[in-house]
Amino acid sequence: MDLLRFKTQKDFALALNIKQGSLSDIIRERINVSNAIKDKLALKFNVNVEWIEKGIGEPILKKKPAVSEPKKGVPYFNLSLADKKDFVMNDDQAEYLVNYRPFNDCSAYLPVYGDSMYPKYASGEIIAVKEITNFEILQWGEAYVVMTDEESNSLRTIKLLFEHSDPTKLILRSSNPNFKGDTVIDKKNIQALYIIKGKITRNTI
Repeated sequence: MDLLRFKTQKDFALALNIKQGSLSDIIRERINVSNAIKDKLALKFNVNVEWIEKGIGEPILKKKPAVSEPKKGVPYFNLSLADKKDFVMNDDQAEYLVNYRPFNDCSAYLPVYGDSMYPKYASGEIIAVKEITNFEILQWGEAYVVMTDEESNSLRTIKLLFEHSDPTKLILRSSNPNFKGDTVIDKKNIQALYIIKGKITRNTI
């Protein structure tokens, strides 16, 4: 079973992209399991959501559901990546849901702050991002939201990704020519990675 590969709560929390303390609170039934975490448990580990919510059926499904229920929208987080060392995207932090069909397969909407990605993404614009779990299949030259652990200075940034000569590393680069110099990180230090699928105007939301 996939869940058995996690030796510690910290490893499991990282796989779900939540704080270890939040996972501990869920296990101790101090807080409820958010819809976002239920989705991740179902998609990544084949956990039976009906068992979580009602105690019905087996905890782990033998086969994944062929069709998932349609989303009511994608959560919008009015948060600055740079200001949140422990930035975690879960339902509790979302301002509201955005139902915009072209990006309804995305994980979240985020506002852009700063000019390092100008003119590709300007400060104040809103980007639609989708979580990437396989770091071996990346689109070079595309923009990603990158979140790393303390070993890589707890980065929370938007950057273009490029291939490094060392397959265990990645090159991060700004699209704004005024922000010169590359940043190199180890793939093992990535806590979460989201590809930017596009951007929307505030009129859309």
